[in-house]
Amino acid sequence: MPEPQPVYFTEHQVRLAATGQPDSAGAFEILCITAGNGNGWDFSPEVLQASLSLWEGLSCFIDHAWFSRSVRDLAGQVVSPSWDPDVQGIRATLTAFGPGGDLLTSLGREVLKSDQPAKVGFSADILFKANGKQVTEITKVLSLDLVYNPARGGAFKTALSASYERFINMPKPDVNPQEQPNPTPAQPAGQDQQAHQVMLKICENLLETSLAAAKLPKPSQDHLRKQFSGQVFEVAALEAAIKDQRDLLSELTASQTVSGPGRISQVFNEADKLQAAVDDLFGIQRSEKLQGVSVPPLSGIRELYLMLTGDREMHGGYHPDRVHLATTADFTGLVKNALNKIVADQWSLLGRAGYDWWQNITEVEHFSSLNDITGTLIGTVGDLPVVSEGAEYTELSVGDSPETASFVKYGGYIPLTLELIDRDQTRKLKAYARELGSAGLRKISKLVAAVFTANAGIGPTMADTGALFNNTAVTAAGGHANLLTTALSISAWEAAAAAVYNQPMLIKNAVGLYGTGPKMAINPKFCLVPRALQNTAWQMLKGEFVREADYVYDNVLKGSAVPITVPEWTDATDWAAVCDPAVAPAIFVGERFGIMPEIFVAGNELSPAVFMNDEHRLKVRHFLAVWVNDFRPLHKSNVAG
Repeated sequence: MPEPQPVYFTEHQVRLAATGQPDSAGAFEILCITAGNGNGWDFSPEVLQASLSLWEGLSCFIDHAWFSRSVRDLAGQVVSPSWDPDVQGIRATLTAFGPGGDLLTSLGREVLKSDQPAKVGFSADILFKANGKQVTEITKVLSLDLVYNPARGGAFKTALSASYERFINMPKPDVNPQEQPNPTPAQPAGQDQQAHQVMLKICENLLETSLAAAKLPKPSQDHLRKQFSGQVFEVAALEAAIKDQRDLLSELTASQTVSGPGRISQVFNEADKLQAAVDDLFGIQRSEKLQGVSVPPLSGIRELYLMLTGDREMHGGYHPDRVHLATTADFTGLVKNALNKIVADQWSLLGRAGYDWWQNITEVEHFSSLNDITGTLIGTVGDLPVVSEGAEYTELSVGDSPETASFVKYGGYIPLTLELIDRDQTRKLKAYARELGSAGLRKISKLVAAVFTANAGIGPTMADTGALFNNTAVTAAGGHANLLTTALSISAWEAAAAAVYNQPMLIKNAVGLYGTGPKMAINPKFCLVPRALQNTAWQMLKGEFVREADYVYDNVLKGSAVPITVPEWTDATDWAAVCDPAVAPAIFVGERFGIMPEIFVAGNELSPAVFMNDEHRLKVRHFLAVWVNDFRPLHKSNVAG
């Protein structure tokens, strides 16, 4: 049986819509997330319940941010998350709070007054791990943001209650918190008391979050906790108090500070951050350099396109006055880089599934031009003749057997339409790249497999005029003696291995020298079979025992060769033997611009494709050459069906 493959976990980010309605205190009761499919990812109830604590104290901001958060955008805070078994989701309370709280409240009212479908709602940023598309762990909830046109339509449900408004507008004691460390405000009653408790909880969370971010020494933190704990306070008052503590510490420690040369461990520019965000968008592994970059997730390909082109009208153009990022990165270049990484990932995944079988039996060579290839096999010296005393040395008979090949260009294009971008079909674009990676690997697999199946199973014609596989004696011109017709078995494998081992090395393709070289003396390492013979090959070359009709004995062939299944072979009975290419190379794969296919993305407002078809073009190109340099390390059995 094949060995089990390892499971790889990759961290992902996604934005999911949340819905809300007010509770009795006037704060929004929201449904943060429910079990099921969200933006293509499957969230189970168990995973959601395990993340319950991550939603406590979550901040709500006005709109998504690209690179950093500002306290000016703070609009509220999530408290008291709980599991709702009826809807299989996480419920919580979202209370308007901070500089953006008024905007959160007013937008809610305006939305509810309108008869038109609302385009304002909530979107949660989530960091998680997944196995395939199955989420295995939510590692962090970044924020819950009020956005325009959220991904899945999270919306205001009803207006905030009057009791909450009464609490917000309640007269505050005319006391400066810095003058009175522990003020005791009047305690409201009824629904106002419930709202007061919610605000106290939010202020406690905000206090702890602010102190952790301030990184003040413990005495300063203790002082601020004593000053603000157990009360409702304004954000500005807390910020002012933290600043006062920093100024005080600066004055006290200034005389003790010794400045030395600074050391920079890592520097990231806007292009690095953008590349990291694009890698995350397409779900691919970041480069080692970008592992430490912290950026908010992109919502989709549409956001990336508009961010880098400013082309809100979807004309395919570039509008620098609308682009505010200080980077020279362009949309097509970033997408091309990401898609090429997906091709590489798909290449690796499909290879582990068996389509990289050809790498075991071939030599891959890089070429610097597309000129025709001459693969020369140099003959060996059969024997050194005796040289008598005083006699002349004679010329040794050494020749070559030149095999030729030409590069072939493979490729095509897939349209990246402006409709696809505007509809934010990032998953479809990723699927395109995976298909291109699969097509490239399958193409090489097909070309190498055809070496054994071309011309009704006897392969291409060699430079010595003989078919690659024939049963003509090697002492005749074009004779290869590497073709049998016996079905795969232990005895048949032994016969093929012996034939390969006894193949005479090339001296020179000339009368009198055919087949006169010394034995190659190399056993084949790989047994190539179709899927129909896979079990037979495994039992023969990997099994512990040989089972005959009357008795069982130890398998002496175990480990002597490696069985390989060739996906493209359709004949259920043919098989082949191949030597290790590191010792006796036979089949070569030539590449010009890399063994994997290249992806290009082309298109701007001047491109005919953009003008005529509203599409950028995703082009794939692959230059390959496959040829056989020597017949001796190969043996074929064409078995009648």
